[in-house]
Amino acid sequence: MLKGKKILIGVTGGIAIYKTLDLISKLRKLGAEVEVIMTESAVKFINPITFETMSDNRVYTDMWIHPKSVLHIDITNDKDVFLVAPASANTMAKVNAGMADNLLTASILASKAPVVFAVAMNTNMLINPITQRNIEELRGFGYDFIDSNSGQLACNTVGAGRMAEPLEIIDYLEGYFTKKDLAGKTIIVTAGGSLTRIDPVRYISNDSSGKMGYNLAKQARNRGAHVIYITGKVVTDDLDGLEHIQIESNDDLEKAIKDNLSRSDGLIMAAAPVDFKVAKTADNKIKKDDSVEEFNLELLKTKDILKEISKIKTDQKIIGFAAETQNLRENALKKLEKKKLDYIIANDVSREGAGFNVDTNIVTIIGREFEKEYPLMSKEEVANLVLDLLV
Repeated sequence: MLKGKKILIGVTGGIAIYKTLDLISKLRKLGAEVEVIMTESAVKFINPITFETMSDNRVYTDMWIHPKSVLHIDITNDKDVFLVAPASANTMAKVNAGMADNLLTASILASKAPVVFAVAMNTNMLINPITQRNIEELRGFGYDFIDSNSGQLACNTVGAGRMAEPLEIIDYLEGYFTKKDLAGKTIIVTAGGSLTRIDPVRYISNDSSGKMGYNLAKQARNRGAHVIYITGKVVTDDLDGLEHIQIESNDDLEKAIKDNLSRSDGLIMAAAPVDFKVAKTADNKIKKDDSVEEFNLELLKTKDILKEISKIKTDQKIIGFAAETQNLRENALKKLEKKKLDYIIANDVSREGAGFNVDTNIVTIIGREFEKEYPLMSKEEVANLVLDLLV
């Protein structure tokens, strides 16, 4: 998503500057081209050489060191986005006042690229009415903001003002550059494994990590959809900007889908419900008895949730997944027909790079009049292929 994007980063003076180094490293790993402008205050925190090393580009600190170049114009001309991180109260105040007294503020005023401020400062400075006025007025002028988080600050206080984490900023930028072809649609995405409890401390589940569902929800959100994100047991991070419902059992999952199906345009069932449930869950923890060598557990077959959902759907598109270890196409076609799905995403989880707890997948997408096998690709890429079916 960020590969080949030209990103100009303005760095102001603030302790959050250390996060910007990590951000640049991550952006470059994603294939972005990064250039950096540092203010005089920023240089007092970290030597420009460090930023030159991380960005693999010259760092600019002074508009007067290139007399044959109109630097504040030239440096912004070909950029896809201009990110100020950390964005201090001082720099935002200057920009709002139209001041161009250093290379960064002059470049912001001259920029044709969209400018985004990643806010970072002490809580009292942030909530000061002057700062709040500046932020609101800058929004009115068309500048974008990545709001700060709350937490422990460098001044040993707790409150708002912590600059967003590098991954949060990357998440924002990926969303910024994503086409909004799902705007106006509501999509249900399920992720992770459900579980069936043996007793209050033990359960049976499966190896689903929720990574495929996570990428589907994230990309659907980035493409403009309202996402109802239903998750069971997952190993992924939380996602902002969507409607999240946490479930545990198959019954929870079915209810959450049914409660929201009528207001949705489609359901992508990436969750892995358990196929069998414990017949009777113990009310208390089952104690281990040294005199007992065996423990028998009665399991009952669970209801086919997708099959039940297909009975009540109206015009929603229903997409399922088939995680198999043998007879991939044959089993996927059976599920497509039995569950009355519009599409099924089949993957052989025994193949290297296509199993659980990995960031890649190898899938075959099968529809009523469509079938295509895809090579190994990231789950983000797979997610966008699946979402294309809902456009």
